[in-house]
Amino acid sequence: MSASQSDRILAEARQSLVRQREGGRRVTGRAIGQRSAEVRRRHIGRKVARVAMAVSVVLLGAMVAGLVIDGIGFTGLVVTFFAVLAAIWFFSTYPRLKVPDLASLNTGDARTLVARTELWLEAQRPALPAPAVSLVDRIGVQLDGLGVQLEGLDGSLAPVGEVRRLVGEHLPGMVESWRKIPPHLRKEQRGGRDADEQLVDGLGKISQEIDEISRNLAAGDLDALAVRGRYLDYKYGEGLEAAPQLAAPKEPS
Repeated sequence: MSASQSDRILAEARQSLVRQREGGRRVTGRAIGQRSAEVRRRHIGRKVARVAMAVSVVLLGAMVAGLVIDGIGFTGLVVTFFAVLAAIWFFSTYPRLKVPDLASLNTGDARTLVARTELWLEAQRPALPAPAVSLVDRIGVQLDGLGVQLEGLDGSLAPVGEVRRLVGEHLPGMVESWRKIPPHLRKEQRGGRDADEQLVDGLGKISQEIDEISRNLAAGDLDALAVRGRYLDYKYGEGLEAAPQLAAPKEPS
């Protein structure tokens, strides 16, 4: 098999990877932030490397076989071609980029926290109402900036821990509370608002809080951040546990 054919096969492999969209629980749609986009690029880069290595092994094996038996013939070319296709398909499909679970979001350093939270939010976007999708996109941009600010702070500081809980627990917890409500109950009015409206309102407030936190961090006002962190923990931490019940009244018997 000629070098030009090998180059063409590798080029097709790269194109196949571009078309591939990671799965497991599939990560759908575009990235909402730079950190999650960075994770995607690294994942695709590793896939490209695996495909290139697998194709090279198949081609090398065909060349060695041809030298040993003085040519592999038409049948050998066909077998090699399908082996290359199989290698491209397998290594461009697996392993899939999986969505982090809730328990793992608030772990690791600031960069990891932001990347995992963005990936998790991206996976929820297809199911969210349109206004909530817009807010999630905005929050993704805010998380990128907040992640940079957190990288410069001592992770043991109490205010930093409060921020991590807001981003890694309260924010995804609010979305998860909404997601657990059966779809046919999300339009039920409760306190003058349905579940979708409550979600949009909650995400809007969290976006505002992230913006305020970023301003406090930029100003170096850790005392103000600590006060706000305790307020957020009370406001969102305890309130999330009751969110599904508040938003989804029981069906009449």
